Amino acid sequence: MKALDILAESLRCGYIHPTTVLNTLIDLENWGGHPALCEFEQRLGHSVESLRARQHPSAELAGAWLAAVQCYMAERGATDRVA
Repeated sequence: MKALDILAESLRCGYIHPTTVLNTLIDLENWGGHPALCEFEQRLGHSVESLRARQHPSAELAGAWLAAVQCYMAERGATDRVA
């Protein structure tokens, strides 16, 4: 899953541009639809918990990724219902 590679690289670097996050989520949705987004969110949620438990320096960035995924899914869900 390309999204996981992008996530991992951003955590290694300690930074990611917001546009890259958005493009990653769009690509992920185009590739696998809503189920792919849900799986990504679930994996990311477990990772965030793990990183926070270890007080890892990347925990905050991983949390930002998780928040972005959740916002994206909420917005897409709202858009899907309107259409």
